[in-house]
Amino acid sequence: MKLFIASDIHGSAYWCKKMLDAYKESQAEKLVLLGDILYHGPRNDLPRDYAPKEVIAMLNPLKDSILCVRGNCDTEVDQMVLDFPVLADYALIYADGKTIFATHGHKWGCDNPPPLAKNSILLCGHTHIPVIKDCGDYTYVNPGSVSIPKENSAHSYLILEDGEFRFGKLD
Repeated sequence: MKLFIASDIHGSAYWCKKMLDAYKESQAEKLVLLGDILYHGPRNDLPRDYAPKEVIAMLNPLKDSILCVRGNCDTEVDQMVLDFPVLADYALIYADGKTIFATHGHKWGCDNPPPLAKNSILLCGHTHIPVIKDCGDYTYVNPGSVSIPKENSAHSYLILEDGEFRFGKLD
């Protein structure tokens, strides 16, 4: 199964469109969103073309392809306008023989992992910094941010295919 993994859209219609163009081009079977879909949050500047209603209109038609977890900026109000579940704190995904614990990263992360089976993948967003890190018993993976990258990183996403992660950049 080929997965397209992204996080932290933060209501940017510009970057959401770029992400969805890359998703369609990738021909991935599922779009995994790691939270912070519509709101930019009080610690972030407004992202380019901040337009949550446009993001809603772009994502809702893809509801059958989206697997999403709740970010720290996502609320019950967001669930009222989005046609796919967004309020789960985590999801377990089994792909290519791996167990993936997908979460936003504000509750669990590299420094405070949830209980994980050996050789699992901890998949988080939240930090806006792309990384793949061997943590001994598990691997920590972060796609970075679609709209507000940090630490001079690119607007990025991940592809998981045949058990391998690879980063993609949005231009």
